Amino acid sequence: MSRAFLAILKRDLALAVRAGGGGELALVFFLTVVVLIPFALGPDLNLLSRIGPAILWLGALLATLIGLDRLFQADEEDGSLDLIHGAGLPLEFAVFAKALAHWLTTGLPLTLAAPLLGLLVALPAEGVLPLAASLALGTPALSFIGAAAAALTASLRRGGLILPILVAPLCVPVLIFGVSASGAASGPMSLQSPLLILAALSLMAAAVGCVAAAAALRQPD
Repeated sequence: MSRAFLAILKRDLALAVRAGGGGELALVFFLTVVVLIPFALGPDLNLLSRIGPAILWLGALLATLIGLDRLFQADEEDGSLDLIHGAGLPLEFAVFAKALAHWLTTGLPLTLAAPLLGLLVALPAEGVLPLAASLALGTPALSFIGAAAAALTASLRRGGLILPILVAPLCVPVLIFGVSASGAASGPMSLQSPLLILAALSLMAAAVGCVAAAAALRQPD
């Protein structure tokens, strides 16, 4: 079973690297959002510093949505999903492997790039570590929530149009506590509580998202 899990994980990682346009496009989109919003706000550095964590988290959410609709749709089109069904691996674990591959190629690069992009939103030096920690703990929840929504729209021809509508409302708690954790260093709020809540949200999204996605994929077209 572990060999099948690793095979699916390696396959999705190889496809993401070979095809391109996944993690790279997400990073470019993330950079675009972080660059354009300060231009719209104007030269007020105090305002930009206050809302900087919110800009970075919103950019991370929007960037995560790029390519998410192809997470299961491509497998549905080329017949790979039928092979995954018959691989002897519980479908929940197959979904976990694919969502983990999505996070490794999208969420992790965004987490690593965020401290550098924080300079563009006047993020204070003491806020860099909380920002990185909040993204590292919170972005897995975005991938697993997105995986459940991608499974629901896998058989739809234009499911990518519906996907953001399904994902965005479910990600609001992650955004709230992610921004709270990122801004904790510059305010009186404790950093530990929002980070623990983010970790709990990611674990819950992994459990519920994999079960929900597997149930959706088992439904006949």
